[in-house]
Amino acid sequence: MSNPANTIAIIGGGMAGLSCAAALAKAGHSPVIFDKGRGPGGRMAARRAEVAGETVSFDHGAQFFTADTPEFAEQITAWESSGLVELWSAAGDKSYVGVPGMNGPIRGMADALDVRWGARVSQAERQADGTWRLSFEGSSETQHFTQVICAIPAEQAAVLLAMSAPDYAAQAKGITSTPCWALMAAFAGPLNLPDAVKGGPSDPIAWAARNSAKPERSGSECWVIHGSADFSQSIIDHSKEDAADALLEAFAAQTGTDLTETVHTAAHRWLFAFPEVTNPQSHLWDERAQLGVCGDWLAGPRVEDAFLSGSALAAAILNSQ
Repeated sequence: MSNPANTIAIIGGGMAGLSCAAALAKAGHSPVIFDKGRGPGGRMAARRAEVAGETVSFDHGAQFFTADTPEFAEQITAWESSGLVELWSAAGDKSYVGVPGMNGPIRGMADALDVRWGARVSQAERQADGTWRLSFEGSSETQHFTQVICAIPAEQAAVLLAMSAPDYAAQAKGITSTPCWALMAAFAGPLNLPDAVKGGPSDPIAWAARNSAKPERSGSECWVIHGSADFSQSIIDHSKEDAADALLEAFAAQTGTDLTETVHTAAHRWLFAFPEVTNPQSHLWDERAQLGVCGDWLAGPRVEDAFLSGSALAAAILNSQ
């Protein structure tokens, strides 16, 4: 079956959705991507803040990424050539970060595609003629597409696909994700710590990094501190202010460091931070229904997993034509 351009809708503009879109665009298609966010990021988001009169950026989601496959290594090389990523040795050999923030690669991919930000798809219904009708939250507008790709977290996919693809929805509903409270903190003076601190299995803080030490970052002493899954769950219903206090206290105790004066704090709760993938599969594709699903909840929690999930789904779609 050959599809004309502009008949593919991708719901979700994160790494998986954009990877799929980029591969389809390279093959001559013109997918339209809908994302509920205000701009590129997702789990690779970067949060701006005013600290001591300076605008700084915190990588409060994914901290770095690596490549285990030739396909993703090739993509990283392309991003590096375009000035979208740089090596960051503090996280380990061949570890990369986006520049000037972690959302650098996401932004670069989105700029080359037709992405509709601030567009939350509330319903995806397969019509009698085989097309898909998309409805949008807060709007009476509907749009029709030949193919639909769902590239959103499992918890959201389970709701969106409940009526149109109950089997896929059930699979998504069976995924359990662990939470993560993230703290963005700036201090008046340097902390006597390495640029990256990794916690142990029983530690309350799973990861902390001197965000300002990453390539092309600003701010004198800016840190991102991630609570472990267990610790984050224990404070899951805290206010942002109380969660920030708890993370700071745990960080100081775990590292044995006297924290200098805190000049900025902001906490963010990633409710579905890490999907627990027990039976990895790269993607789902129903040729009859012209419906595809991709994302890290299918393939694995790493940035590379999401990228490969999207590109594998695109290959399946192209091979079915």
